[in-house]
Amino acid sequence: MSDRFRLTLAQLNPTLGDIPGNAAKARDAWDQAKSAGADMVALPEMFLSGYQTQDLVWRPAFQADLRDALETLAHDCAEGPIMGIGVPLVQDGALFNCWAILSGGRISAVIRKHHLPNTSVFDEKRLFSSGEISGPYRAGPIRIGSPICEDAWLEDVAEAQAESGAELLLVPNGSPYARARYDTRMTHMVARVVETGLPLIYLNLVGGQDDQIFDGASFVLNPGGQLALQLPAHEEALATVDFIRGLDGWRAEPGARAHLPDTWEQDYRAMVVGLGDYLRKSGFSKVVLGLSGGIDSALVAVIAADAIGAENVHCVMLPSEYTSPHSLEDAADLARRLGCKLDEISIEGPRAAVEGALGPLFAGLDADVTEENIQSRIRGTLLMALSNKTGALLLTTGNKSELAVGYATIYGDMNGGYNPIKDLYKTRVFETCRWRNANHRDWMAGPAGEVVPARIIDKPPSAELRADQRDDDSLPPYPELDAILEALMEQDMSVGDLVAQGNDQATVKRVEHLIYISEWKRHQAAPGPRLTMRALWLDRRYPLVNRWRDTR
Repeated sequence: MSDRFRLTLAQLNPTLGDIPGNAAKARDAWDQAKSAGADMVALPEMFLSGYQTQDLVWRPAFQADLRDALETLAHDCAEGPIMGIGVPLVQDGALFNCWAILSGGRISAVIRKHHLPNTSVFDEKRLFSSGEISGPYRAGPIRIGSPICEDAWLEDVAEAQAESGAELLLVPNGSPYARARYDTRMTHMVARVVETGLPLIYLNLVGGQDDQIFDGASFVLNPGGQLALQLPAHEEALATVDFIRGLDGWRAEPGARAHLPDTWEQDYRAMVVGLGDYLRKSGFSKVVLGLSGGIDSALVAVIAADAIGAENVHCVMLPSEYTSPHSLEDAADLARRLGCKLDEISIEGPRAAVEGALGPLFAGLDADVTEENIQSRIRGTLLMALSNKTGALLLTTGNKSELAVGYATIYGDMNGGYNPIKDLYKTRVFETCRWRNANHRDWMAGPAGEVVPARIIDKPPSAELRADQRDDDSLPPYPELDAILEALMEQDMSVGDLVAQGNDQATVKRVEHLIYISEWKRHQAAPGPRLTMRALWLDRRYPLVNRWRDTR
C-alpha cells in the first residue's frame, strides 16, 4: 500500500441553481487534479447546488436534476481521481445535506450531515433531516472521515470517525464571512486535531450569494495544530497537497501559506465580491446610483467601480434648492477621480408638481418631514426609471446606522436592488473611505489613489432636505450612536447596562425606540453583504409590531 496520498483542494465559487455550470466547474477541477496526479479532488459543502438554497431545495424537480447531474459527474469522472462533492440528496424518503464520494463511475459513499445549524443565517433543521454519524470511507491508501461543516464544530462526529478508523479529517464547509470568523474556525479545528490526533483539512466555499459572502480561506492542519497549508481569502484557488505516512501516521507536507488581510481589507473585499457576484449571478453588468456628494453614496460608487469597473457605473446627481454648491462640486470630483459617468437631474420641477397637487389637501398644515420625504421619493422614482430604461441595477446607499434607526425614506433613498454598505455602521464608512484612499489591490477594478475627496470625508453629514440640516440635529453624534447601536443590537445589552456605562438614559431609550419602530422598513430594504454576526436581515428576525420596551 502506498505511503503517499495526493489531494487536490478546490476552493471554488458556485452559482446557486446553476447545476450544469457547477458540475462543469467540478469537472474542470477534476481534470486539473488528474493532471497533477492526485488521488482525490475535494469540493466544498453543497457545491453542486450552490449554497444556501433556502426552500428551493424542497422542489422535487430541483432534487431530481441534482441527482442526475451527480450520477453524470460520477460516470464522466470514472477514470481518474476520486471526487468528493457537496450536494443535497433525498435518501430513504428524507432530504439530507450530503457529501458524496464519486469513484469508479458510481456514487460509492454518501456522508450525511449530522448537526444541522439553526442559528444566525442558518435554518437547516427546517430544511434537512439529520443523518446518523457516518464512518470513514476509503480513498486510495487512506481512510477519511468527513464531518460536514457544523459537524466539525462539535467534538462527537470527529471523535466517532477517528475511533472507527479515520486517518484524516476532511471537512467540507459552506461557512459565510463575518468579522473575525477565521479565528473562531481555526480554534474549533485545532480542537478537533488535538482531540483526535489526526490531520485536518478545512475546505470552504468562496463567493457571494444574496447577503452571504463565502470567504474561502481554507487550510490544512497537521497533528498538534501546526498549519501546513493556507489558501487565500475571497478568491478561487486550487491546491494539491501530499500526505505522507510515517511511523506516527499521516502528515501533510508543507505548502503555500497565503497572507490573510486585516479586517478592514477583508470587509472591503467582501463588499466588492458581494456586489460583483450579485450582479454577475443575477445577469446585470451595470449599475446606477444617486450620488449626493455625501460619504455613503461616495463609498458605494467606489465599491461598484472596484467590482465591475468605473465604465459600468452611472452616477446621477439630483439636486434641490437645499443642495449645497459643495455637494455638487464633491460629487463631480468623485466621479472624475473614479472615471464614472455623472449626470444631473434637478428635482425642483417634479417637486413643485407634487407639492402643487397635494397643496389643497395640505392646506392649513405645517410643513414637516412629509415635504422632506417627497424630495427623497422623487429621487427614488427618477433613479428607478433610469434603472428600468437602461437595465442597470439601482444601488441603494444607506449605512447600518441609518437603517437601524429608520433614518432613511422608504420608497425614496431606500429604493434599489442591492446595498453594498448595508452592514457598515457610519463610523466604519468614514474609516473604510480612508482605508481605500490609502490602499489599492490587484483585485480592485477602480483606480488607485485618493478616490474619495477629503472634503467628502471631513464635512458634517447631512441629508440636505431642508436648510442648514445636519444629521446630528436629530440623531446623537455617530460615534455615540454607533456605540449604542452595537451594544443594543450586536451584544443584546440592556438599557440599564448602557446607562451604567455612563450613557444618557433618555438618549439610549430614544435609540431603542427608533430601532423597534423601524423594523418594518428593514423588511422592505434591499439585501446587502453580511459583514457581522448581526446583519440586518437573517441574523435579526424581529416582529414588525412590538409594544415591548426594555425597562431594566
